[in-house]
Amino acid sequence: MLYLVGLGLGDAKDITVKGLEAVRRCRRVYLEAYTSVLTVGKEALEEFYGKELILADREMVEQEADSLLKEADVCDVAFLVVGDPFGATTHSDLVLRAVKLGIPYKVIHNASIMNAVGCCGLQLYSFGETVSIVFWTDTWKPESFFDKIEKNRQNGMHTLCLLDIKVKEQSLENLMKGRKIYELPRYMSVNQAAEQLLAIIQNRRLQGEKTEITENTICVGLARVGAPDEKIASGTLQQMSTVELGAPLHSLIVTGTMHPLELEMLKLFSVDSSSFENNACQRTT
Repeated sequence: MLYLVGLGLGDAKDITVKGLEAVRRCRRVYLEAYTSVLTVGKEALEEFYGKELILADREMVEQEADSLLKEADVCDVAFLVVGDPFGATTHSDLVLRAVKLGIPYKVIHNASIMNAVGCCGLQLYSFGETVSIVFWTDTWKPESFFDKIEKNRQNGMHTLCLLDIKVKEQSLENLMKGRKIYELPRYMSVNQAAEQLLAIIQNRRLQGEKTEITENTICVGLARVGAPDEKIASGTLQQMSTVELGAPLHSLIVTGTMHPLELEMLKLFSVDSSSFENNACQRTT
């Protein structure tokens, strides 16, 4: 049996009872280590679960999944995922491969950022398409995510922006030369995401475009959702470019049309109540 087990968002104790029971009866336990991270390390998980964990990076899961599945054909194997198992498409691919090989699987769900964002007070059914904001480079500055945020906002919907994670990434030079040398991990902050959005707005204005999102659009920054030191900050997009939320992981929400109750909740986390009042009232219903 292949078990796909969600670990939740905080620490070792966020696993469900059902998930923990599955982990403890498995012979091999893999920890997916590239789509998200917990606030505690592998050692803390091993101590609580009572099991040795095998770190599974992107390369292993995408290129060596067959070896993992061969093990699941002869014994119980657990594949642990931060949040919920289906928060990333890679894990759907793992299920499809298992089905093709005739290997039974079981999914044990848990909380993910997709539903935990409700902690800021915005209503989940008012969210549109979720987007990913990637790190820009000197030569690559995609803007497709901005168009999706604009479309959501035109429809009155909020947008959850998942921010880029770079774990076990190679430089272009090392990749081309086949050298297994990896860059230090990087996690995009709310500040960096806001700065990229502000740069796109400025670029489009220079091209004569009027954007739906401006420097004064109300946004929400979230950090370490589900952890004891969770942080939430609400304010303008401009304010999000300077707010300090500390260690990863961060997420950003660009609001759409807000219900008065949502607005009241966001005020609890406001960076500056006066500027919040001035701008937020323009998008309520």
